[in-house]
Amino acid sequence: MRWLFLFIASLFEALWTYAVKYLNFSNLKTLRFDNFYKMDGGLPIFLPLAGYILFGIGNIYFFSLSLKSLTNATAYSVWTAMTIVVLKLIELLYFKQKISVIEFMFILMILVGIMGLKFYATPEKV
Repeated sequence: MRWLFLFIASLFEALWTYAVKYLNFSNLKTLRFDNFYKMDGGLPIFLPLAGYILFGIGNIYFFSLSLKSLTNATAYSVWTAMTIVVLKLIELLYFKQKISVIEFMFILMILVGIMGLKFYATPEKV
């Protein structure tokens, strides 16, 4: 379960990153109770804020669950690497960005590093 928690935390971290990208603090003052749910009103302002809060809390929660049974160095390095891979997958699949052969090779090296840490890292905390 600890590796699943770590993957969920990295997914939340990647989504949190996009929430931060689309969050515009200067527009928050235009958010009102009568327009926050309208697509042409406050919803484009409210959704990144809600994502920022929810994905941030989910990230912290699942990462803390994985830290209970993994060493800190292993958990942090795998969490960061998984987040990078998830961000790249979102860019490829959702935003239709291109990937070069070199980028693909580096992503593969990150995945090999994740698998190496999963199978050969120091024993987990008990």
